[in-house]
Amino acid sequence: MTKTENQVKMRVENLTLSFGGVRALIDVSLDIRDNEILAIIGPNGAGKTCILNCINGFYKPQSGEIYYDGQRITRIRPDKIARLGIARTFQNIELYTGLSALDNLMAARHVLMKQNTLASSLYFGPAHREEIDHRKAVEDIIDFLEIEPIRKKTVGSLPYGMRKRVELGRALALEPQILLLDEPMAGMNLEEKEDIARFIIDIFEGQGATYPETPVLRDGTSCIVLVEHDMGVVMDIADRIVVLDFGRKIAEGTPAEIKADPDVISAYLGKEI
Repeated sequence: MTKTENQVKMRVENLTLSFGGVRALIDVSLDIRDNEILAIIGPNGAGKTCILNCINGFYKPQSGEIYYDGQRITRIRPDKIARLGIARTFQNIELYTGLSALDNLMAARHVLMKQNTLASSLYFGPAHREEIDHRKAVEDIIDFLEIEPIRKKTVGSLPYGMRKRVELGRALALEPQILLLDEPMAGMNLEEKEDIARFIIDIFEGQGATYPETPVLRDGTSCIVLVEHDMGVVMDIADRIVVLDFGRKIAEGTPAEIKADPDVISAYLGKEI
């Protein structure tokens, strides 16, 4: 799925994370490159989600550094990291269950809003025009993810697969340069997985003139980091794969290189590929 030759967009250096006596990450280093889909795989408890949580500021590692476009972001607050253009979905869905799908997506746009509290409360002039612009972007995302029928429905009443789409849409609404996807297909049937895989590829590649006024859909994201257990999906759409086990990086390479080392997969995921 690689667009072009890619340079390093984010660098994770010697990351170590512990919870009491449990070492979740041990001296993990990896590069997230421009114009690629990077998959992080490994068994449950390997530290995959911990890496994403460190990247977007939920966890503070005991040692190691994370750099984004040359800027150190290791211990920056999650809201500031979101403003830098790093968005994510969660393994366990984290939506506003009492709000509609539309309102969940609009909530994500607040980091992009430029009008102050006074202008927004009066709601006329620039604040009104800004609201319209953000609403147009959200409507494009709704159209792209094919969730028009549930746009006004309360998220808490939606089936699991649709809630996963809404969460993906909320991440897109942040206009990210790096999109972190934590098991976006977990618990889905084959048809739902195929839909999500298609959306991931379309997000990465961009839709060009189909959505000319919504940059994240028009141009695509710079890179996607995918944590996923479905090896078929990983091998089909990833440009590069990092394998973790017990908090350590044990392998890295292209799908072909990982596939040529079946001992890694069979030993750490318990299945052949």
